[in-house]
This record gives sequence, structure tokens and C-alpha cells, in this order.
Amino acid sequence: MKPDVLVIGGGNAALCAALMAREAGASVLLLEAAPKEWRGGNSVHTRNLRCMHEEPQDVLVETYPEEEYWQDLLKVTGGQTDEKLARLVIRASSSCRPWMRKHGVHFQPSLSGTLSLSRTNAFFMGGGKALVNAYYRSAEQMGVQIRYESPVERLEIVDGQFRAAYVKGERIEARACVLACGGFESNRAWLREVWGQNSEGEWPADNFLIRGTRYNQGILIKDLQAQGADMIGDPTQSHCVAIDARAPLYDGGITTRLDCVSLGVVLNRHGLRFYDEGEDFWPKRYAIWGRLVALQSGQIAHCVIDSKAIGRFMPPVFPGLKADTLPELAQKIGLPVEPFMQSINAYNAACRVGNFDHTVLDDCHTEGITPAKTHWARPIDIGPFYAFSLRPGITFTYLGMKTDETTAVRFAGVASNNLFVAGEMMAGNVLGKGYTAGVGMSIGTAFGRIAGTGAAQAAFKLKNLEQQRAAA
Repeated sequence: MKPDVLVIGGGNAALCAALMAREAGASVLLLEAAPKEWRGGNSVHTRNLRCMHEEPQDVLVETYPEEEYWQDLLKVTGGQTDEKLARLVIRASSSCRPWMRKHGVHFQPSLSGTLSLSRTNAFFMGGGKALVNAYYRSAEQMGVQIRYESPVERLEIVDGQFRAAYVKGERIEARACVLACGGFESNRAWLREVWGQNSEGEWPADNFLIRGTRYNQGILIKDLQAQGADMIGDPTQSHCVAIDARAPLYDGGITTRLDCVSLGVVLNRHGLRFYDEGEDFWPKRYAIWGRLVALQSGQIAHCVIDSKAIGRFMPPVFPGLKADTLPELAQKIGLPVEPFMQSINAYNAACRVGNFDHTVLDDCHTEGITPAKTHWARPIDIGPFYAFSLRPGITFTYLGMKTDETTAVRFAGVASNNLFVAGEMMAGNVLGKGYTAGVGMSIGTAFGRIAGTGAAQAAFKLKNLEQQRAAA
């Protein structure tokens, strides 16, 4: 029997859409490309949700008002964001947690060392995997049909209206559809195409690692693009983090991130610094470092710290390379010793150490060198010394469907009456570039819930029309 609502995707945004559509009384079929054991997309690797709040709330301390949230987002995106949609996300983040709890999600205070997010982000007990499992349990109990290993190859759309989806040649009809199946970060050929070659003749994307799922191939983004859907976003922009170069190609997740950058210096393969490591708090800057490394020769960089930094950041999965002297460390990471030492010595001489405090924007800075280090600048001078090699880690891409507060997919500026989009597939409306911790889950939750409700309403209208025609 034809479902009222078809949800394509299996992560946070898709599940929110499926649950809301089912709550509205619609019959729902959810198609997840991955097998059951890998279900949930990138959401399984998440830990928290960035939440606006005007007063302390259970796991959230102090306040995080709308305007501060907006300014944080404005800063990381450089103004490349739709303010109306961004504020919709921000406001929705303040009221979604009771609904999440109703569907089995539990929260906990932030752990020590988790990017100092106790004021701004609500952490999921058990992480993203527990959140996804809770949503699937709730969906199954409510009667949502779920099919795994069901990648959608293309959509049948007539005059902007969704008719059917094709899975392994099977045509699946529905009265309304929600697209929430992620970006194209796992499509290596597409990444290579959009990044092209750099001035040194390298193909940067060949050295990218994928922090999340291998199943986000962007098939329906290409399909919708070919069918004339309105698009938004730069295909080279993404949530891209500098991660441990030893991370696996796929599904390394959040554990491969390195949080020591602001406590040391970062050198490229020529032994040169290339950006301010202490520009701002790490939660507001960690997501720019992947792109910074991607723009370096060989798409590799090395974070160097000394013993003073040990214990001040979340321990990484892999231990750093260790040496008793800096020249020995340079040799271990394969950097030319002379420029390496020149960079470290110049940095050390430029440090103006005041009152070091990694929890505030302190007065420890450099003078007389470029790039400067604005905060937390202390000489690298107490052995043993450590180095962590960094590669770009793509979480999700920002190219997707242009939409509005209804989440409807648009064709030549005209909103579809039954095709909606949520999550990474439309995040480019809010994230033109940059990222701040937890905002991806805020976007997916807000727009997933809107899309599910909208799809149910659209399905009911079409069902009424079908019944009227049958009775005529």
C-alpha cells in the first residue's frame, strides 16, 4: 500500500521527520541506504546539540541567549547564512529537548575537556549512537516502516511534484517525500572533481579522510540538480576538521579530532606556520582547520606541543610522536630540521606570556611575527616534545537544496507541494562556510521536524484529492 510519507535517509534529520509525520497521523516508510548495523549516517558520530537558553536548564549552565548564538554563527560563516532560517534553528533549539526526551533521548552534562561546551551544548547520554537507536526504537513502536540497504537511485518528479523513488529498480510511490540522506562527502570522485588540482599539480581531495559514513554519496543531490531544483552552497565548502592523519578513511568519527592546536604551533610540511592557532576558543575554530590543512602542500600539517600542554586537552585516540629534543621531533615527523627550528625559535622569541588561562581569551600572545598567535601563546621549550600529524577530515558538505522556513524543495523559485528537505542536504542555507560545535544537529532537528509535519499535511491534501476523484 502506498505510504503517505516517504522519508529518504536514516540519520537524525530523517528520523525527526519520520517521527513528526507519524505523530501527525501519516503512514511512513523510511529508506536507509546502510545496513542496519551502520544505520544513522553521520548522526551516530555526534555528541551534542547546540541549544539557546535564557536561564540554566538541567544539563545546561548559565545562559546562551539568541543573540549570542546568532553572533557565534555569523562569525564562523562570515555572514554567508540566511538569517531568517538561522534564527529559526536557534529558536527551535531552545524547545526541542522535551520532544527528544519523549522519544527516548537522554542528556548528560558535558564531560571535562569537551571543548568547554557546558554552557552552549546539551550532550546526549551515550552519544549519537544512543540518540539514533532511541529514535529507531520509537519509530518502530509507532509503526514507521523501515527498510535498510535501500539506496535511492533517482526520484520521479513531474512539474515539481514528487511521484516516486527508485530503489534497485523498484518504483516506490508516496504522497509526499522528505529528503534527508546527507551530502556527498563520501563520493571521492565528486570531491576530486570540485576541488580539482592545486598550483603544485596535486589533487587535494585524494588526501581527504571522511569522518562519517561511507554511504553519503550525494546521488539525490546530483539527481535533483539535473531535474532543475534550486541549489545553494559552494561544493568545496564543508564541515571539515583537522583530524589525526592516522584516522581510517571512513567512520573515524569524533574520536579522531585533535584538540591540542590552540596549545601549540602548527607547521606545514615545509616547517612553516600558516595560521593563528589561538585566534578564538577551539569550539569556534576547530572546524576551519580542516580546510586550512587542505590548502597546504600535501594536505598535511603537524601540531607541535611541549610538556606544558599535556593534560589540558581531551586525550587523543592515538598517542603523539614523542622526542626529547625538537630537532629529533622534526626528524621523526619527516620535516626539514632547519626551517622547523627557525619557525619554533621565531615563535618562542615572539611570545609575550601574561596570565595563561586556557578557559578564557587570555593575554598570552605573540608580537612581531606573522602569523600571530593571539591567545595562549607560550614558548615550546619544556621537553619531552610531542607532534600530531593532521589531515583534512570531511564531516559533511554544504551543497544542497535551497529552501525556506517550510523546507519545501524549490524548482525555478516555485515550492514543491509535496517534496521537502532536511539536514545536511539543506544545511548550506544556514552554513555558507564554517561551523560551530553542535549546530549540525540543531539544523537537522529543527528542519527535520518541520519537514515531517509539512510532508504529513501535504500527503493528507493529496489523499483527499484522490478520494474526491474516486468518488466523482
